[in-house]
Amino acid sequence: MGSRKPSANAKRVQQFKSQLGGLDDLFASESRREERLSEEKEAARRLKSCESKNRYATKGEAELAIASCAEYGTKGLKSYRCPYCKGWHLTSHPWD
Repeated sequence: MGSRKPSANAKRVQQFKSQLGGLDDLFASESRREERLSEEKEAARRLKSCESKNRYATKGEAELAIASCAEYGTKGLKSYRCPYCKGWHLTSHPWD
């Protein structure tokens, strides 16, 4: 065990704090991590809601696709304007 002197204890505390790299580094690292996770989540959302779906140039084309699907027994489809590509996609999820 080390010395009990306050100066020796202060020296050990200072040495420990210097090894941490400071709290600024810790907060900056956490901010970068949160930003990276947010970007990954947005990329996954874009892939699911836009990039993995058929894109229709107009609402009319999307409605024709819905009618064609209905002929084969698929019911409950709706079209929506995509916030990412500004095209039209189909969904079976109710909006209301």
